[in-house]
Amino acid sequence: VQLVESGGGSVQAGDSLRLSCAASGRTFNSGAMSWFRQAPGKEREFVAAYDWKGGNTYYADSVKGRFTVSRADAKNTVYLQMNSLKPEDTAVYYCAALPRRGIEVPAGYEYWGQGTQVTVSS
Repeated sequence: VQLVESGGGSVQAGDSLRLSCAASGRTFNSGAMSWFRQAPGKEREFVAAYDWKGGNTYYADSVKGRFTVSRADAKNTVYLQMNSLKPEDTAVYYCAALPRRGIEVPAGYEYWGQGTQVTVSS
């Protein structure tokens, strides 16, 4: 199974970016595909998750109202639409699939992408 993120870049505060995570190697019908981020010197933190089975979405408080996670028509692809970006959103963003523990626990995920850099300048 391979997860490939794309869509990162360097933007100004207030701009938008859309990240994509495309999975190959298996079809996901259950579990979740999630986004995490890791800034330099900080731990990896949960950002958002999409539940494949019910279509429910979950967000960290820090991004609620600004970020939206959704599934593409191509079933194995998930997007993270990021609006009103702030400098504190600067991090490497990772997608992950199939949590074995809670969706916010990085250590429980079975699959990870390689990450994509998002840099927001003020």
